[in-house]
Amino acid sequence: MSVAFGIDRLLDDAALRKPLEGRRVALIAHPASVTASLTHSLDALVAAGLNVSSAFGPQHGLKGDKQDNMVETADETDPHYGIPVFSLYGEVRRPTGQMISSADVFLFDLQDLGCRIYTFVTTLLYLLEEAAKYGKSVWVLDRPNPAGRPVEGTLLLPGNESFVGAAPMPMRHGLTMGEMGHWFIEHFGLDVDYRVIEMEGWKPDGDGHGWPRNRVWINPSPNAANVNMARAYAGTVMLEGTTLSEGRGTTRPLEVLFGAPVIDAKAVLNEMRKVAPNWLEGCALRECWFEPTFHKHAGKLCNGLMIHAEGPFYQHHSFKPWRLQALAFKAIRTLYPDYEIWRDFPYEYELERLAIDVINAGPSLREWVDDAAARPDDLDRIASRDELAWRQTIKQHLLY
Repeated sequence: MSVAFGIDRLLDDAALRKPLEGRRVALIAHPASVTASLTHSLDALVAAGLNVSSAFGPQHGLKGDKQDNMVETADETDPHYGIPVFSLYGEVRRPTGQMISSADVFLFDLQDLGCRIYTFVTTLLYLLEEAAKYGKSVWVLDRPNPAGRPVEGTLLLPGNESFVGAAPMPMRHGLTMGEMGHWFIEHFGLDVDYRVIEMEGWKPDGDGHGWPRNRVWINPSPNAANVNMARAYAGTVMLEGTTLSEGRGTTRPLEVLFGAPVIDAKAVLNEMRKVAPNWLEGCALRECWFEPTFHKHAGKLCNGLMIHAEGPFYQHHSFKPWRLQALAFKAIRTLYPDYEIWRDFPYEYELERLAIDVINAGPSLREWVDDAAARPDDLDRIASRDELAWRQTIKQHLLY
């Protein structure tokens, strides 16, 4: 069965669009904000006769041209429609009163990856909070969670909130953005006019395991090149907080478990299999070599492991990317006890905490890796408790 995304249903159904008549509409979008025919949502909404008065771009920009974290996008004017395009990853990450005054209804049409750290989640929360403050409406034009319903990781600890950690959710949250909006409103007690234009025919754990086979993949950010990356991301994103390469500067970023010039990938894999073989299930790991053209270890030959959570190797309910990545760190720490794994640098505007702790919204994973006496069951016990609590929390908000 084909799947219709929120944008397609809005364009196909005049009754859904009727409440937008006579109102100024803003669009929050990026390169993956397209219709089934690959028309960008901005062009499609204007062609449908809506009064689009402004547009907003999240991290990486409306055009998706900014490569790395903390590379900001400036405000601009759209050359075709003459409307302001505001950046939510530039001088501000939260819409200002001036930005909010540009429209009456805000259509949020961002393709997400189903991961807490992917900043579009936080952008949605900030939009909802500001819309509540100024009496504006927010509609989410819903899109799939390409990682499906599986939930994984420890919950954000209070006091660890950041732009990559909006609220107490696990790394892999299992929600669509439409569902996430409902949870935000309940969790934060927001009084906001909110509506979800739901998808039609989407089964989160059905054919395609989250990503429908009738839709092509378009990068929502420069390094999100395919569904394999989207599935692995809840683990591989942690590499951003380490000295290990995540494959930036190659054609398959964030699809490797690690890469480094001085580490023996086969030895690491053997150690992983010895310590927690069940954490390797649901995918295939293949030794690889690469030389990044930029970013960490640029120009140096790196040995690493490629993740294949795709094709015949992928088992949807047994693949656990967060545990898989944690296990790789643990194996490297065991084999190379003096290796400086944790990268100490400003990460998403957090200057005090280690980047790995910002990414994991708490220190538990790093402490587990560095504790020679800590066993897989110790981390699994903490994560399993949090995962169960999260599933209970979100149950009432599931739309599909």
